[in-house]
Amino acid sequence: MAASRIALGVMRMDVLNKYDAANVLNTVLKRGVNFFDTADIYGFGAGHAHASSEVFGTALKDTGVERSDVFIQTKFGILIDYSNGSARRYDSSVKNLTESLDGELVALGTDYVDSVLMHRPDPLVDADEFANVIDTLISSGKVRHVGVSNMDPWQIEYLQSSLKTHIQVDQLQFGLMHTPIIDAGIHVNMSDDDAISREGGILPYSRLRNITIQAWSPFQSDTQYGAFIGNPHFPELNNELDRQAQKHNTTLNAIATAWVLYHPANIQIILGSMNPQRLSQMIDGDTVQLERQDWWDLYKAAGHRVP
Repeated sequence: MAASRIALGVMRMDVLNKYDAANVLNTVLKRGVNFFDTADIYGFGAGHAHASSEVFGTALKDTGVERSDVFIQTKFGILIDYSNGSARRYDSSVKNLTESLDGELVALGTDYVDSVLMHRPDPLVDADEFANVIDTLISSGKVRHVGVSNMDPWQIEYLQSSLKTHIQVDQLQFGLMHTPIIDAGIHVNMSDDDAISREGGILPYSRLRNITIQAWSPFQSDTQYGAFIGNPHFPELNNELDRQAQKHNTTLNAIATAWVLYHPANIQIILGSMNPQRLSQMIDGDTVQLERQDWWDLYKAAGHRVP
């Protein structure tokens, strides 16, 4: 099963009733989205692990879609204190990863996931132990592909050194207002803050290693003001988004999606909205044909400096 370039992230689905959840799924399925991203910790509204996956699993059954027609990805490796939403620890132990994956399968109502990602880098990880867990999950048929999330090149190299299977994905925050994976590459040989490589060259590394970057929270402003679309705190970006939307006869949401998808690294984008109308607009971005200057004009309007 090949995953669509656009995915629906179900992190917020735990607060929906079964009818609204099914409506969200039907909206994206009708638009060709067959890729769904979740995690064992998603369920902050419900206040317990696997909650979003449970709602998603029920909605999947209610839509009547065949399991083989969708690509389901989950993440594990974080233990959450649901009383305050903070992480207790990152845990790559055999016990935690095995129990977590089994809990996800029950919640999702399936006997396998297409892909599983290590959610955050565990400083106590042992590559051999991690590889043994993954190999066991794959050989048992519970997992088909493996990836990581929020990791830099050396962290990936360390895990890959023991794995029999190729790490296929690195899930990273990326969108118009969160661009550190490209900023340092633009500011090479400069002394400004944007020249600091905080991710160790993860974008060119991923392209060289045939690792797909998946963009999470692509509509967040990376500030205390939340999402940037229609937000009065970001007038220059919204003016440019509006100009581009008029030029391409579409919406601001579609343009923001198209900006991520334009990059030649074939980045996949994870949409987290639970609003069917907004989701439809975002998905429209897959058909928008931006021009090269459009991409740069949006990048600059988001406040990024081009030296």
